[in-house]
Amino acid sequence: MDDATLTLIDLLGTIALLLWGVHMVQSGIQRAYGPNLRRGLARALDNRLKAFAAGLGVTALLQSSTATGLMVSAFAAEGWVDLVPALAVMLGANVGSTLVVQLLSFDVARISPIFILIGFMMFRRQGANRTRDLGRVAIGLGLILLALGRLLVIITPYEDVPSLRLLLGAIATTPFIALLFGAALSWAAHSSVAIVLLIMSFAAKGVVSYDTALALVIGANVGSAFNPVLEAPSGGDRTGKQAAIGNLLNRLVGAAIVLPLIPKIGPLLVNLEPSLGRGVANFHTFFNLALALLFMPLLSPFASLLRHWMPAYFEVPDPSRPIYLDPAARDMAPIALGCATRETLRMVDILDEMLQETRAALQKNDRQKIAETRRMGDHLDSLNTAIQSYLTVIDPESLTEDDDKKLASILAFTTNLDHAGNTLDRNMLATAHKQFKRGQTLSAEGKASIDTVLDRLSQNLRAAATIFMTGDVRAARVLASEKTIFRDIEAKAMDVHFQHLRNNKTDGVETRTLYLDLIRNLKSVNDRLVTGAAYPVLEDLGELRVTRLRPKSATPPENNEPDGH
Repeated sequence: MDDATLTLIDLLGTIALLLWGVHMVQSGIQRAYGPNLRRGLARALDNRLKAFAAGLGVTALLQSSTATGLMVSAFAAEGWVDLVPALAVMLGANVGSTLVVQLLSFDVARISPIFILIGFMMFRRQGANRTRDLGRVAIGLGLILLALGRLLVIITPYEDVPSLRLLLGAIATTPFIALLFGAALSWAAHSSVAIVLLIMSFAAKGVVSYDTALALVIGANVGSAFNPVLEAPSGGDRTGKQAAIGNLLNRLVGAAIVLPLIPKIGPLLVNLEPSLGRGVANFHTFFNLALALLFMPLLSPFASLLRHWMPAYFEVPDPSRPIYLDPAARDMAPIALGCATRETLRMVDILDEMLQETRAALQKNDRQKIAETRRMGDHLDSLNTAIQSYLTVIDPESLTEDDDKKLASILAFTTNLDHAGNTLDRNMLATAHKQFKRGQTLSAEGKASIDTVLDRLSQNLRAAATIFMTGDVRAARVLASEKTIFRDIEAKAMDVHFQHLRNNKTDGVETRTLYLDLIRNLKSVNDRLVTGAAYPVLEDLGELRVTRLRPKSATPPENNEPDGH
């Protein structure tokens, strides 16, 4: 392996260290102050000036205009904020991302060991979660400074590194190609801050020309605006998409204006700041300040133009797609768990709707309605998969003991809701559809009995949702006792069925068999509700044996003919 290849590997490893340092700072701030930052941002969205200041401040702390953009897109998608202040937040976020670049553009690499040492001591403290999170921030800052210092050491003029010369030579052919390359890097890294710091180091050592460095900075600003557009949550309110696209458009407008002027802007910046690295940082700040000054007075007509291009429309929500799993909250465990909880309650609503539609289908012997109801099981599958995938990206180190219990309860409840839906879909409704097709239906008495059981099951579903939200022990005991009650209902139906067979009453045997199958499946659905909601609460208290006892007030539904004959 030749020296040029080793140098390139060293360079790529140092870039990775830079990106990881930025990630540690962002995640540490989000864990320490994420919910407060989110609430502060939400409170400041009533006018454009406060929104601009909030966007600037939050992004300066998070070091990520992408994260701020995703937050405000989520607020807008849920109808909490108007388009004008949402656009103002985006402009403030763009300026805020330049502040950390300005700070790190000075020669502060020598103090990186101090940051790492202090951060390590804070991170090793036991019990103080916020102290540990701030320690993570300090370590991240130290790694950023260490990486920047290392970059300045290993980057040599590109003539001495053939492979690097070939790559950067192609980029430097035209400013537009440099812009595209910078945009691609920023989009892939989800951080314009890290990419601008990298460009700053390249310019300082002459690896790229000054004009090329400025074009790369413009591209980094454009690339970071793509992430909120691609990742903004979907919903009936299009304000979130309008804000994200508006932010991308104003950066594209700025790029179109400034890119042709780079040959004139470059010498002016050199006169103001001879250091090429500092000059790149200054250009990054000036570019975003200029966009803010240009667009802040024009936000109202700009918003009107966006609404005209993307008119509001009534979008029928897709029941199988999550609407509360906010991508911006994934690095903030308490908020992410709250988002997953809200989505879980949507699963409860869908399962309850399945029960009601099942009732209607059985009453009318309606095969078409059975087919429609069975599709709701697919919705439960999709939401369960989305929730579990969302929760798996939460860093376990960011979870407190209570957070960990909440995450486990969400996974248990959603899994059992999904299994309950599968029981209705693949067993109960599939069997009913097959029997109806053969001309076998329930008697009037059987329909009345199934109605009574479905009423009880719907009540238990609502109780399960309450227990899932509150962890109420008394409600969990009552719900757990329902398992015994449903077992008694099934046993009584079986006894009557076998009594008919022993007495050689073969008339209506298919109807009684259909009824018995339906009761068994409804009992299985109830078992899932008890397992998913009541048992996790009672396991913590060691009371699972106690729940076998039936409360005096809990009695199975009365029915003189439980076999449906």
